[in-house]
Amino acid sequence: MRDSVSVVISAYNEGESVTELHKELSKVMKDLPLKNYELIFVDDGSSDDTHKKCRDLQEKDSHVKIVHLKRNFGHEIAMTAGMDYAVGEAVIFMDADLQHPPVYIKEMVKYWQEGTDIVLTKRLENKATSKFYDFCAASFYKILNLLSDTKIPAKTPDFRLIDRSYIDVLKKFNEHDRLFRGLLSWAMPNDKVKVIDFVAPERFAGTSKYNFRKSLALAFNSIVQFSTKPLRLSIYLGLLTAFVSGLLGLYVIIEHFVLRHPTPGYATIMTTVVFIGSVQLIVLGIIGEYIGKIHMEVKKRPLYIADYESKEVKNAKKDI
Repeated sequence: MRDSVSVVISAYNEGESVTELHKELSKVMKDLPLKNYELIFVDDGSSDDTHKKCRDLQEKDSHVKIVHLKRNFGHEIAMTAGMDYAVGEAVIFMDADLQHPPVYIKEMVKYWQEGTDIVLTKRLENKATSKFYDFCAASFYKILNLLSDTKIPAKTPDFRLIDRSYIDVLKKFNEHDRLFRGLLSWAMPNDKVKVIDFVAPERFAGTSKYNFRKSLALAFNSIVQFSTKPLRLSIYLGLLTAFVSGLLGLYVIIEHFVLRHPTPGYATIMTTVVFIGSVQLIVLGIIGEYIGKIHMEVKKRPLYIADYESKEVKNAKKDI
């Protein structure tokens, strides 16, 4: 019988939301046919009172556990940290801003108890984002899936349920720069997967922590992490420039010896030099991105530094 679930909640400066989230989440979890559950709030180095609010919740509710990251390690690492401390037979991932409505957890658990190992959600609409943002997100996934060997479905946020058998697989990945949904797509089976459609409501409080710069950095990292195609494209780009340069050289020869027209050398040379130089910089930049990733990964630094807080741990310390 599948009857224990861990809920991992990523929270970065969500002090205004965690209390309301806990209220809604507890209401849902208590009505589920589960023997046990835990609510793991991962404080991703928040600078507001998120950690204090989580501790207040823990004093009232023994199901609440806290993973306190020493600094902001990013959303992907926060989910990884929560997953590492989760003990349930399934782990549900969600954000603390209430844009992942807890009411859908009931349907997730139902599918899981019927034998589904992975339950994803698909966001039909996000009331907190603009049309331009939605367009950029759709374009990102098209480019990512065009360049990547691992296909990642669009509009599937980090609101999902994963069975313990696949959690144990995900815990074996140790790369620092990671796209969690990409790792899941790599390990995900073709069967035993369900998708739940939902509409993301407005944020309960605060603003999104993913600005344009962070989103763009995530997009670049995602492409590099799951594909070597950019390196192959740089070869094609080099062949294309060589071909164009050959045509240009042939044109100069024909113009000079056949058409008997003097060739204005300065403009031609400058255009050619700038064009080839730009291509070289692009190719070097692509290679540099991959070398940079290798440089960071070979250091083998820990993914995060965190404290784990639960009532059981506190009581154990008191007994000592």
